[in-house]
Amino acid sequence: MAYLRPRAVSVEFPIYRGSSRSLKKTMLAASTRGNLARDASDRVMVRALSDITLDIEDGERVGVVGANGAGKSTLLKMLAGIYEPVRGRLFSEGRVTALLDPSVGLDPNATGRENILMRGMYLGIHPRQMRGYVDDIADFTEMALYLDMPVRSYSAGMMIRLAFAASTCIPTEILLMDEWLAAGDAHFLAKAHRRMAEYVSRSSILVLASHSQPLLENWCRRGILLENGRITAEGSIAEVAARYAARDAEAPAVAKEATAAG
Repeated sequence: MAYLRPRAVSVEFPIYRGSSRSLKKTMLAASTRGNLARDASDRVMVRALSDITLDIEDGERVGVVGANGAGKSTLLKMLAGIYEPVRGRLFSEGRVTALLDPSVGLDPNATGRENILMRGMYLGIHPRQMRGYVDDIADFTEMALYLDMPVRSYSAGMMIRLAFAASTCIPTEILLMDEWLAAGDAHFLAKAHRRMAEYVSRSSILVLASHSQPLLENWCRRGILLENGRITAEGSIAEVAARYAARDAEAPAVAKEATAAG
């Protein structure tokens, strides 16, 4: 049975360098959210996630809601094992596929066919097994004539098609997604949505981060609200999305009042 169970997980990033203006801006923004800390070496750290504890069990469809910078992408990357917690621990079971940026990992100097094999290795699939999916990927992307050309000669849309198809040809148990994948023109986008619907239905767990309330309510049943790297609400996706929308609507009014008072 697949599951994701982070326990008191915190993720921090050090600020190594930057111009005085950009560093000052980053530190001021983080300090207003209470996200600054210092480690044993007295380096300034930005705390992206704080004390995250969750139980995501087999069969669940979880939507992650929050403003830009709330920690949604960091949460997904921590669940995928890309970011290692500085405190706490992640317990998990099941094959994980993270569709966070479909173009990440493409080698522009390698051919499309070679990139398919490399994407398979990234997903833990042996090249021998991955070769069996090449024909399916070629048919789906409608790029059979281009697979032996270097990826640097592809358009941006072609790159996304290739990465999307290669990433979704292997069934997965745990699917982590950041926003929803756009994959080119209207014709291909319709194909991509159908393929993604089938892919999601075969997965045991879905964790989807998005700003689209209709999308979240269509695909998820449970919701998590992130604010400044902390979970501030959990419940049905409709309740959590509505709570976030209400806070989002209140923010400009609060800022306007603060400006007037100043």
